[in-house]
Amino acid sequence: MKTGLVTFYHIHHYGALLQAYATERSVERCGSQCEIVDYYVNQNNDLFRRPTGLGSAAADVHTALHYAPLKARYQRFEEFSKQYLRISGHRFESLEELENAELPYDVILSGSDQIWNPKIFPDGRFDPVFFGAFSRRRKIAYAPSFGIPHVPEGMEEELRGYLAGFSHVSVRERQGQVIVEEVTGKTVPVVLDPTLLLDREEWGAIAQPPAEKGYILCYCISKPGALAPYIHALAEKTGLPVVQLCGIRQKVHPKAKCVLDAGPAEFLGLFQNASYVCTNSFHGTVFSVQFQKPFFTAVAPSELAAPESSRTFSILSRLGLTGRIIGKGDTAGLDDAIDWASVDRRLEEARQSSLTYLRAALADEDFREEVSAEQEERKTPVLAERSHCTGCGACASGCPKDAISMERDKEGFLYPAVHEEACVRCGHCTAVCPALHPREPRPLPAVFAAWNRDESVRKDSTSGGVFSVLAEYILESGGVVFGAALDGRQHLRHVACFRKEDLWRLRGAKYVQSDLGDCYREVKRWLQTKPVLFSGTPCQVDGLYRYLGCRPENLTTCDLVCHGVPSPGVWEDMVRSIEKRKGKSLQVVRFRNKVTGWKDSHFTTVYTDGSVDSAPLFATEFGRAFGRALFLRPSCHTCAYTSMNRPGDFTLGDFWGLRPEELPEQQERGVSLLLVNTPHGSHLFDQLPLARQAFPAERAIAGNPRLACPIQRPADRAAFFAAYALEPFDQVRKKFCSVPPLPVRAVSKALTPEVKDKLRKKLR
Repeated sequence: MKTGLVTFYHIHHYGALLQAYATERSVERCGSQCEIVDYYVNQNNDLFRRPTGLGSAAADVHTALHYAPLKARYQRFEEFSKQYLRISGHRFESLEELENAELPYDVILSGSDQIWNPKIFPDGRFDPVFFGAFSRRRKIAYAPSFGIPHVPEGMEEELRGYLAGFSHVSVRERQGQVIVEEVTGKTVPVVLDPTLLLDREEWGAIAQPPAEKGYILCYCISKPGALAPYIHALAEKTGLPVVQLCGIRQKVHPKAKCVLDAGPAEFLGLFQNASYVCTNSFHGTVFSVQFQKPFFTAVAPSELAAPESSRTFSILSRLGLTGRIIGKGDTAGLDDAIDWASVDRRLEEARQSSLTYLRAALADEDFREEVSAEQEERKTPVLAERSHCTGCGACASGCPKDAISMERDKEGFLYPAVHEEACVRCGHCTAVCPALHPREPRPLPAVFAAWNRDESVRKDSTSGGVFSVLAEYILESGGVVFGAALDGRQHLRHVACFRKEDLWRLRGAKYVQSDLGDCYREVKRWLQTKPVLFSGTPCQVDGLYRYLGCRPENLTTCDLVCHGVPSPGVWEDMVRSIEKRKGKSLQVVRFRNKVTGWKDSHFTTVYTDGSVDSAPLFATEFGRAFGRALFLRPSCHTCAYTSMNRPGDFTLGDFWGLRPEELPEQQERGVSLLLVNTPHGSHLFDQLPLARQAFPAERAIAGNPRLACPIQRPADRAAFFAAYALEPFDQVRKKFCSVPPLPVRAVSKALTPEVKDKLRKKLR
């Protein structure tokens, strides 16, 4: 039997060439001859490119300055292809040419890489060649990638038609599996990238290692970003030289030795002889694993936001190595060892499963993925992905065996930790997890601008003082109020309030995630005898309802229009930094003090000696970083509560976007946005002594975009937390949070968003 492989192979890219080599070898291992169909598409290896702007001109200058090693690299790629790849004798340049050819293949194999990504082709469409559309022979797919989270609108039917021609389909990552299932209704296996089908001895046999050993290998295909602190820290700690295999043309370390002439064999050799690896390349990660090198890898912000669509997360989670991904809360420490014996067991298990699929596909036999005994043993409750976990703690509070504790990660956020020795696998934790159970839609809420008639309370509040009116009503009914308050160390925690005189502690915005502790259990206990008001972020309110399992009649809830919750760990480090610089302790912090009016809120700090500092919130380091969403919880960037479908009886926020002629006398003193979401909320609302004015629902969204969509993850979030993990906080603070000099701020304020966007594009 002879197999024709359609894949990317011609481009001078290490991963493309090595995956093509590995696919050919793996097919032959399964008993079939294999040959790459020489289909040339959109692949230009010329050292000098046609100039398209400043960037390409600069690249050509760099090429001219380093012509000899870059020419050697070119020749090594060509020589590797000739020596190790079997390629058809004729080059095809179109679908029509392939359709008219007499091809000697029994099976057409659509191989790995992003061959099914429509966005990489000039016309933005699927290329039918990579679906084997040129042949009537049987078609199979091994580990192709779509490289996109969703099929572009209007292209689903086209893809369905292409996939219908395959007898066997597998994909490289979970997101591809989701796409195929959505389009065809069939579940297909996720298999290993072909480069993982060969073992380290097979790769070592064709590697060309350098003379030197013992160095930190850096392989970056994009700017190092979050990798930079790890490269510098490893170099300083170990004293080893830094060797940079140049995927990008800028140095990643001032003393890096740049290797420009490495072909595929030299690429393998550099990994083989390294002591450590820092990379942001998928195949850089793969060969770090293959050669068992301690490594750290960085991924794109989009991958951190949606790990389920990431090929790097996919393979590293399968191998138990997600801790080697930097810029997140469970990243391994610099000195943490890797259990390579465990990794080897998992890799061999995955390798055999993938090869079993490939053999079955080539022989046109059924494939059924088996679950090993080791996989069965690993079964523990599968809670929400870290990127979606809100930290509400419903799982921990509801666990009947107290087998779950909420523990801080390296970003300073609380996450559930399951203690396997105490867990009885009852499933209660997954049953109450809000992130695993989408809420039912509700009718649009009633929208009001509202404010407290008591001017002293209103002045002490962030906006219109509506929370205090609601809280006082519950207290007057003999109830208890739960809300967030800062303690003497400026740690924010949810507490119970029984007296009006203590409500001041719960008033005002606090831009940090609160610690719920045993709050849910306390709420449940008090509900047996008293009415209860619980105020918190929407995820906390939803967590409470999931924990309780019902909506008790004597429970009233109020959720907040939330920008996102900053890290408690970062906030507390910021507090300690302020105290150290001032030489005195903080007594009170007001995140949004209306000292100069509602629309110009100040960040005010009061110290134990009575002195006070106050400045506009977004002119302070903390306020500026908060506004940029620099250290929000990961789930905030995919928040399921950024809509008008609210979990609480009420929703409170600021009524931003009021026109000058609307409530002109009230705007300086603060106006609350109040959404009445439920019949219970409507009943209470009619009894509250509030000043109010109704508005259409769209006005609420216009002034509060977090009622429509989550805030975007900033590009430098991972870099911030990578530095936060390794460097002194004051150094991190100065690098990421410092307010720019006055001239820079003035220019920034003068430039329109459109001009800024054009400048960014020019500077890329």
